[in-house]
Amino acid sequence: MFSCKKEKNKNNANNAATVEASINISGNDNKQVIQGFGCATVFAPPNTSALTSEEFDRLFGSANGQVGLNTLRIRIATDDAWRAIELNYAKMAIQRGAKVFASPWSPPANMKTNNSLIKGKLLPDSAAAYAKYLNDFAVYMANNGAPLYGVSVQNEPDWEPSYEGCVWTAIEMRDFLKNHGAAITATRLIAPELVNNNQTYVNTILSDDAAAANLDILGTHLYGGGIIENALATAKGKEVWMTEHLDTLTTYTANLNTAIEIHDCFTKANFNAYIWWYGKRFYGLIGQDGIVTKRGYIVSHFARFIKQGAIRLGTSANTRNDVLISAYRNGTKKVIVAINWGVYNVKQKINFQSAAVTSVIPYVTTSSKNVEQGAALTLENNVLEYTLPAGSIVTFVEQ
Repeated sequence: MFSCKKEKNKNNANNAATVEASINISGNDNKQVIQGFGCATVFAPPNTSALTSEEFDRLFGSANGQVGLNTLRIRIATDDAWRAIELNYAKMAIQRGAKVFASPWSPPANMKTNNSLIKGKLLPDSAAAYAKYLNDFAVYMANNGAPLYGVSVQNEPDWEPSYEGCVWTAIEMRDFLKNHGAAITATRLIAPELVNNNQTYVNTILSDDAAAANLDILGTHLYGGGIIENALATAKGKEVWMTEHLDTLTTYTANLNTAIEIHDCFTKANFNAYIWWYGKRFYGLIGQDGIVTKRGYIVSHFARFIKQGAIRLGTSANTRNDVLISAYRNGTKKVIVAINWGVYNVKQKINFQSAAVTSVIPYVTTSSKNVEQGAALTLENNVLEYTLPAGSIVTFVEQ
């Protein structure tokens, strides 16, 4: 236990007491590869205008005041009008160095049991045609200047909404991947993008070697099932992407909880990517006014500084559980993200083991600051000491 004593926080003057904490970061303990961070542009949210070039800069740029995303999720629409819209968005993302993947909300109506985009299931004798449909969409995008990183089989196959959708059982998804997944040759194949992170459903697929062989990326959402690692995916070397989640609350606590969720996705579930729902929305990364939101700034603590291909590094348990710390390596440079969700300022000691770190720059967000850059900090004997303000997120970037 650390004793609490009243003292002025050197980084963010306030009336909170200051306590102490310590953590070790292992420079040679390599965890998963981080593929990046993203958002979606699918459909047209109410009272939200189309994204502009300047708004794409804010979402996909990595300068001050930008979010730093590198992944865009679009919809495989069945109509030409929406395909043109998503193609334009994909091009703008790719122009900014991002990768794009596409998810269908429904197969074409004529391939379904109820001849409708809403509800229903894929006709068994349409499976081969549907695989060709997915591959043809990837070819269409590539031929029009926006090659895809991947296509998904189905958005949220494990529930039946009142809007566009299609239900698949785990066995149906397994058999489609096994029997028709190899027909998708123009890009990577993503599945199952469950609404719930249901391990029984996922393991039904992964337990079949033929189905797993045709699956490149395991996608999941976080509307149930918890943030947990799929051991079979890890054993079979499959990347796991969190491809959709949202929180409509916009309080500072709710926004800070998004940072905690990202931390948990990487450190508890060993996910490789984190994709928020709408990029532009009142609860999104930019608001309906096109300006970066508090949530956008908080996500940027990860997305701006942790680059595609970064490796997460192992850490010990922090001696205070109200401060969550994760570590990453871009090439040879380390990035540390510290989330102090508690009510105390925390004098945090970070010990780098098997890694030489001499200088870092801190970036601080609180309820009143947005990724505010601080002065460079010089480390002695590979030890960083910094007082984290209560209710803050701080990213340290090695120089």
